[in-house]
Amino acid sequence: MKKLVCRVLKSLLLALCVPAAVLAQTAAQAPIKLAMIEGLSGGNANGGEAVFRNLIWAVERVNERGGVRLPGGARRLALQRYDSKGQIEEALSLLRAAIDDGAQFVVQGNSSAVAAALIDAINKHNEREPQRRVVFLNYSAVDPVLTNEKCSFWHFRFDAHADMRMAALMAVLKDDMAIKSVYLLGQDYSFGQAVLREARRQLGLLRPDIQIVGDELHPLMRIKDFAPYATKIKAAGADAVITGNFSNDLTLLVKAAKEVGFDGKFYTFYGNALGAPAAMGDAGIGKVLAVADWLPNVPTRESEAFYQAFNARYPRPVDDYVHMRMQLLVEALAQAIERAGTTEPAAVALRLEQAAVTLGGQSGTMRAADHQFQQPLVVGVMDRLGSPGVRFDVEGSGYGFRVIRQITAAQAQQPTSCRMVRPG
Repeated sequence: MKKLVCRVLKSLLLALCVPAAVLAQTAAQAPIKLAMIEGLSGGNANGGEAVFRNLIWAVERVNERGGVRLPGGARRLALQRYDSKGQIEEALSLLRAAIDDGAQFVVQGNSSAVAAALIDAINKHNEREPQRRVVFLNYSAVDPVLTNEKCSFWHFRFDAHADMRMAALMAVLKDDMAIKSVYLLGQDYSFGQAVLREARRQLGLLRPDIQIVGDELHPLMRIKDFAPYATKIKAAGADAVITGNFSNDLTLLVKAAKEVGFDGKFYTFYGNALGAPAAMGDAGIGKVLAVADWLPNVPTRESEAFYQAFNARYPRPVDDYVHMRMQLLVEALAQAIERAGTTEPAAVALRLEQAAVTLGGQSGTMRAADHQFQQPLVVGVMDRLGSPGVRFDVEGSGYGFRVIRQITAAQAQQPTSCRMVRPG
């Protein structure tokens, strides 16, 4: 009888232990959740969807090589979508939902105002709930304040900020002696204001002879007809427009400029995508310039192979929107998790501070002082597909961007006023 009782107790203990072991194994193999909080509807829906394609392709690449290697076994990445509609309050609500869903890493970028609100919210959340901390990876919110006055241990920016991009554009503009007057036009929020402020500053330093004949901000994503703005630009006699406009605010602007017969140049942050080249057409040849971390016509074999791989994944011309920095972001995260040996956000953040990644011939490193990614930049000018240096066009438009200036990471670097506060 005693032996029978012992056997029964042993069986019960084994029965209790097996589920625990299975649960532990399941937890170790559960995917690492990345929450993309972005405007997937509203005025910048096309930009949000384009970002998603980039990030999901990068996630697929990590998963195809076996996932992220950890001591308990490799784990896959899982990208989850949260539609903020481009609104701050919606983004903050979705941040809470993403954390409740188990996300430890948040990605966002298509609004500096939203990014600033997320930084504040994550700082407070991580202090209040240290057992549920999250890391914020920013792929395109470029207001310089985000890695200066508002810098945070929990925030990492992988795009060049507005002052870095402006300096790259000015490296070209300062040598264009045909330009005697410029019109500054931007979106009326933190990023747009920062672009125009830095344009004024750098013009004063590098080309004080250039006259600023217009300096104007307009509502973000609310203008349906840019004809009045284009008419003012032409009437002012501007030789060039400097703008940080993106998405519909850029596409509609260049369409209007074409329709009123504006013959000047556009120095842009985002003129190389999302409908802008097709909107300008032949009128943009030799006149639309764009700065980027990378362009499809960067003249290296590795870059060409990278772009062709993207086209193989997304063969439709309408989906042709690829950014190297978004790929490097996911690579840096995977690298940091592997080096930390855990997904615990503070440990991963410490490794992200030391990130050094290479893909498609492009390399970048994270600067620990302010969590601003340091990478080369390029400036391209729009030209017809098949012209020298334009092997690839944009979105099937028949127009691409020829690289006319390459800026090293060291040249693109800007000082920071960040005073980083790290967890104790």
